[in-house]
Amino acid sequence: MRTGEPLPSVGDVLAALATGLWHWDTASGLVTVDPEAARLLGLPARRTTLTEAETRARLHPVDWNEIVGVVPLAVDEGTLAEVRVRIVDEQGRVVRVVRSRSKPSFDPERRSYELIGTLQQVTEPVPGTAAARNAVTGDWRRSREAFLLDAGRALAEARSTQEVLRMAASLSMPGFTPDGLAVYGVEGDRLTLIGHHGHQPGQDTPFSDMPLTTDYPAAEVVRTGRAVYLTTPREYQNRYPVAWPLTRDRGRRSWAFLPLTAAGRTMGVWVAAFTYPVAFTPDERAVLTTVARMLAQALTRASAAETERELAEGLQRSMLPSLGPEIPGIQVAARYIPTGGGLQVGGDWYDMIPLPSGRFAMVIGDVQGHDVRAAGLMGQLRIALRAYASEGHRPDAVLSRASRFLHGVVYGSGDEQPADLRFATCVYVEADPATGMLEIARAGHPDPAIRMADGTVLMRPTAGGLPLGVDPAADYPTTRFALEPGETMMLCTDGLIETGGHDMESGWRRLRRILEAHHGDVETLADALVQGVHGPTSHYTTGRLADRREDDIALVLLYRPAEGRGPAWPKVRRTLMSVAQDEPERIAEARQHLRELLHDWASAEQVDSAVLLVSEMVTNVLVHTDTDALLVAEVAGDGDGDGRRLRVEVTDVGDDLPHKRRPGELASSGRGLMLIELLADTWGVSPRGKGKSIWFQLYEAGGPAGPPEGPDSA
Repeated sequence: MRTGEPLPSVGDVLAALATGLWHWDTASGLVTVDPEAARLLGLPARRTTLTEAETRARLHPVDWNEIVGVVPLAVDEGTLAEVRVRIVDEQGRVVRVVRSRSKPSFDPERRSYELIGTLQQVTEPVPGTAAARNAVTGDWRRSREAFLLDAGRALAEARSTQEVLRMAASLSMPGFTPDGLAVYGVEGDRLTLIGHHGHQPGQDTPFSDMPLTTDYPAAEVVRTGRAVYLTTPREYQNRYPVAWPLTRDRGRRSWAFLPLTAAGRTMGVWVAAFTYPVAFTPDERAVLTTVARMLAQALTRASAAETERELAEGLQRSMLPSLGPEIPGIQVAARYIPTGGGLQVGGDWYDMIPLPSGRFAMVIGDVQGHDVRAAGLMGQLRIALRAYASEGHRPDAVLSRASRFLHGVVYGSGDEQPADLRFATCVYVEADPATGMLEIARAGHPDPAIRMADGTVLMRPTAGGLPLGVDPAADYPTTRFALEPGETMMLCTDGLIETGGHDMESGWRRLRRILEAHHGDVETLADALVQGVHGPTSHYTTGRLADRREDDIALVLLYRPAEGRGPAWPKVRRTLMSVAQDEPERIAEARQHLRELLHDWASAEQVDSAVLLVSEMVTNVLVHTDTDALLVAEVAGDGDGDGRRLRVEVTDVGDDLPHKRRPGELASSGRGLMLIELLADTWGVSPRGKGKSIWFQLYEAGGPAGPPEGPDSA
């Protein structure tokens, strides 16, 4: 074309550029296309008028839905509507990809849209080439979908507001990644900056807190509920001349201000700023809008979770006591760890109660369940136990009254079988700091464990009754023993034992290893126990019940320091237990208890002998007297495997002294003292002021051949 000649017609130019023209009126439901647009749609190359159904049949279903969604957005923003469309044949196979650009308008009287636009084929690169991996010219649609999936997953995993902001700052959008982000929240009639990323220190100060009437894009978004896109600095300056002087020196070229909407309410604004020009095409706006919706949902979830955590922590602080002032002669450490998920406080608790006698009581328990009702019952039961203890009742009376109290609360509605039946397990320990004497009453709770001065650890069997609240007339017998200098008693809920998929047996073995290997004070021991079952390395020791729901952990440690004991003080491990006339099954516990006491004894044959003699001595008391048996076992020595001595003594209040007999071959009794004389190194019978005791001693293999000097050898 030479200078001065008339310009070609628009139709000729479009035909030369392989660009088709189309017109769509939603009121009539008709789409008119020129020959080139008809060819791109897979129709004969002539001017054609199609219905919406006929047009939709030529397009991929997903792309038709995208067109329908982009048109109203373009009208609202006053911009072009641009989409990429896949053309399909009669079998639904994609034959080509075209780009559609149109200028939509809306007729409010007819409530319809009218669009006039162009259609142009897009050359798709061969899969696997560098261009195919480019998010804009190649697999842009696939990259966008993958990005939105990753963004949704990342934001869904965030558990706090700060985590949500960090996730939002790390999002890399396909083809247009902002280098500056800010999130505003609405508080009353003010807009407050919650967090930001990519800004220099102090840059956010002018916009950190402002009224909603401020001439600032974010404030307008809150007022109108509509996004604001600013593609150039000039557009920013023209629309917001007051805010522009505070923004122009930050090096940004384009801005997007999007509403954060949850439950129909604009809760804040997300600001994305770019150092390069961004046109904010409909596709780009769709991505930003989707991310803003996900961001609003994530912030709502995080805010609710933070509120719940704050409420739970406040409830926990109000229900779990501090241990108060130090107790002379006893060191106490306690821990509470919520591990069961959901509400961060449940039915586990501990308490320390000063008593009118000058002693103190330690209580640890677990109300069934891990919900608000369990937490409420726990608070009520803790107060009741503290009230009964403060009245001066003994441990058995305290638990009996607490059981009646809980039974009355659970059955308070008058129903014989309430729908929400609850009970509680509990251990109540009354301790005398001066002597270390402990009186223990137990209600369906795990037995305490004792760590002796030389590191030996064993479970301490104690008498017990039903869990609290099951039977209002239940009795709770008391077990009495002394916490020796250098010993530590551990009380815990079953969460400490069973966390990590363990049962009571395997969980106890895990705790025992931690207790035996520990060298430090009682506070570090408490931390080691919690870390061993709930710390970063605890998953290496998971049990076979890994699918079991985790329970909360409550832990109390009582340590009696060995003050005034020099290095030459002999290391003694001592234990005692009582066996009542109506508890013959506890003879098996006594045998197991002695085996645990002798866990490192050099001679297995001597251990078997000691266990046999203990069984014989306790059985004789139950058979030949009408009294209970008290078993005391003590291991003394230097602890290096040479020269240690085991002394076992069984005491009763019967008057008849045992004597050796020569039973016949078929006799069913009379061999007890003969076994003791045969298997023990030394033994004897000692009369008491009331009753008697029979004792024996064994010396570890390689130790002295005879009894040490002292009154017990007489």
